[in-house]
Amino acid sequence: MNIEAVVAYCLGKPGAEETYPFGDHVLVAKVGGKGFAFIGQEPPGSVALKCGATKEEAAELRERHPEAVTVMDYLGRYGWNRVDLGHAVPELEELIDASYDDVVRRLPKAQRP
Repeated sequence: MNIEAVVAYCLGKPGAEETYPFGDHVLVAKVGGKGFAFIGQEPPGSVALKCGATKEEAAELRERHPEAVTVMDYLGRYGWNRVDLGHAVPELEELIDASYDDVVRRLPKAQRP
């Protein structure tokens, strides 16, 4: 997936909104005011996602795709990984879905889409 496809997929989620809290270089896709994808706009692009319920699950993804997946700065200790869009990660849509679902699950019922 390229940057445009990732942005379109993320913003196509129910209740998703496009924000730029860190400037034009990072689009943060949010639902209910909480970020579920941090999309780096510098080519080839990257997307940072919550990758699993535990640090171990996030580490397993890095082991499977060492050339494409790294720990996200600052949030890596909470299971967030950065996926380089210059490399193929076949399960990228599934990872986006899981990150979105994790955020929605934590929202109060009144704020869920």
